Amino acid sequence: MIWIAVDAMGGDDAPRQVVDGAVAASRDADLGVVLVGPSARIDDELGRHPDADRSRIRLLDAPEAVTMAEAPAAALRRKPGASIRVAAESVARGDAAGLFSAGHTGATVMAAHAAFGRLSGVDRPALAATIPTPQRPAVLLDVGASVECRPQHLLQFAVMGSVYARVALGIDAPRIGLLSIGEEATKGNELTREAHRLLKASLPAFIGNVEARDVYRGQADVIVCDGFTGNVALKISEGLVDLIEGLLQTELSAITAYSEHGGAPLLGVNGVAIVGHGRSSAKAVRNGVILAHRFASDRLIPRLEGEIAAFAVPHS
Repeated sequence: MIWIAVDAMGGDDAPRQVVDGAVAASRDADLGVVLVGPSARIDDELGRHPDADRSRIRLLDAPEAVTMAEAPAAALRRKPGASIRVAAESVARGDAAGLFSAGHTGATVMAAHAAFGRLSGVDRPALAATIPTPQRPAVLLDVGASVECRPQHLLQFAVMGSVYARVALGIDAPRIGLLSIGEEATKGNELTREAHRLLKASLPAFIGNVEARDVYRGQADVIVCDGFTGNVALKISEGLVDLIEGLLQTELSAITAYSEHGGAPLLGVNGVAIVGHGRSSAKAVRNGVILAHRFASDRLIPRLEGEIAAFAVPHS
């Protein structure tokens, strides 16, 4: 059985929603979950699920947690017993095949990076968000793992995003776009102009620049940018959805799709790590855990590493 380590203390409504979602994943899919957090507290939450198959659930004690207000690097140094750190280390030891956390994104990225290391040929990890378009889902990366990037990092993101689009979304020949302020190759800052040149020279599937207004139109299947730009774009989308939901009093969750997709994979580290939204519901946690299981089963990491090596992506 494939086991997924779950940061039970990660998220706005942890551990209740996380435990509920993890139990649902263990019930609905052929997997086991390792719930990482204060064992007594997690066991209390499990008491609300008397029908849970405890042969599919393990507890791993971690008495500390990284809060949203803490600087991630300092918190991880101060707290060796932090749930996200303990969960990532359990995957690195081979006790679990993948990681899910809806906690502090920075702490999750750092803990996974420290525990797993990077894939060969990758300089920076990237968070890949699945976004909707009228035709089919697309991938936007990076949305927050690597704020400061060089052109070759965006090329690496494009290769990883292309592999992810094929494995996760079933897109045979993903079209790759570069997020910029204009369609012309000369538009944008030094990073986007040089990245455009590099992408055009390296990837036949590169279609050119994509403006922000076109991100959700489906012109590209993979859209690459630095983590600062991607995170701002994603947060603006979230805010717009919240506004429209409030005005219309209806559900428009497909735009951000956290519940359906469960989270964003952290690509570029040498292990499966899914980063959920801080507001993840039990449904989102369930789907995130199942997504981690799917990627472990489908051997996403070796496939990424093999394709990066085949492309001979330059790195710094």
